[in-house]
Amino acid sequence: MAVIVRYRVLRTGTEGRNHVNQPPSGAAGDRPARLTVGVVGAGRVGPALAAALALAGHRPVAASGVSDASRRRADALLPGVPLVEPAEVLARADLVLLTVPDDALPGLAAGLAETGAVRPGQLLAHASGRYGTAVLGPATRAGALPLALHPVMTFTGTPVDVQRLAGCSFGVTAPEELRLAAEALVIEMGGEPEWVAEEARPLYHAALALGANHLVTLVAQAMELLRTAGVGAPDRMLGPLLGAALDNALRSGDAALTGPVARGDAGTVAAHVTELRRHAPHAVSGYLAMARTTADRALAGGLLRPELAEDLLEVLSDGDTR
Repeated sequence: MAVIVRYRVLRTGTEGRNHVNQPPSGAAGDRPARLTVGVVGAGRVGPALAAALALAGHRPVAASGVSDASRRRADALLPGVPLVEPAEVLARADLVLLTVPDDALPGLAAGLAETGAVRPGQLLAHASGRYGTAVLGPATRAGALPLALHPVMTFTGTPVDVQRLAGCSFGVTAPEELRLAAEALVIEMGGEPEWVAEEARPLYHAALALGANHLVTLVAQAMELLRTAGVGAPDRMLGPLLGAALDNALRSGDAALTGPVARGDAGTVAAHVTELRRHAPHAVSGYLAMARTTADRALAGGLLRPELAEDLLEVLSDGDTR
């Protein structure tokens, strides 16, 4: 069976190997064939990816989702696309986006294969950061062409997500013979492919969670503390500061560190811990953990003088026992 995305992905030979070839010249071959696209798991991510593919000329034909929120997202991003059972999505689509939570993905791939829903030559692409293509093993053995296409972006479940895909990096893992297919799909969605080895996926995903998910927690907690301190518009106060800090960190790494920990101001840090214990005891452990990590990196980078680090680390150690 042939599936074409800018070029053709052909399953040939008795061993079921995949080959990527350039399309033939001529009017019919110059424009790649469009794919029918299905979404299994109409959460925040799947409909946005399908909508981006629709802008590139592909045709969303079916989606599955069990909640009212799934229906609303499908209606907003994929108008006219019916919500059907997962097996029916696979029956209708050349390319199926498996956009379910990470922990549900292994069972979904196994279940689709066991029920015979997978068609040989069908592209199955998941959007999980944690997994590469091995998680799709049961479906691959049933003849599917596996891709791992993880958009490095936070999603809202609204049309703005499609715009945010422009220039967005995708963590991509694919068999060698499908690398061009994976690259083309990412580019058609407006993204930039970044190749991640199968065995590196968990570390890659941990890095993104550390940077993005924990950032949201830190910012929300900082706004909460500012409100407690009487600041009327903490978002307006933090916006320029955090924007500059992020820009500096992306440009300079640890060299961008500033503040009392990097300076070794042990007295200031001790005052912080005292005030947090008084007004926001739930924030103390996080503050101490981040301060210790910051101190370690500042010391290793030569920003924190060793003679100041001792008193600072003592304060951070004492903070756990008070």
